[in-house]
Amino acid sequence: MILRLVDLVFNFIILLVFARVILSWLPVDRYHPAVMWVERVTEPMLRPFRVLLRTPAGGLDLAPMVFLIVLFILKEIVMRALAIGPRI
Repeated sequence: MILRLVDLVFNFIILLVFARVILSWLPVDRYHPAVMWVERVTEPMLRPFRVLLRTPAGGLDLAPMVFLIVLFILKEIVMRALAIGPRI
């Protein structure tokens, strides 16, 4: 049960970041409530990576890619730890 919930949360975050990337490529209304919500939810997760990478103005924003790599690694670690569980 807890494994499915944790997997669902990780997958939802991954989906949101992918949505943010795709929305940045499309000519969408940036003030649409759904677009604003995706940006508001994902920005706190991506901001530390943007600061760390210090993308130059007009350059390619690699923060989502680096964040997703870190998130996939973290997901694998957490899922394995939960699958093994405490050993008595």
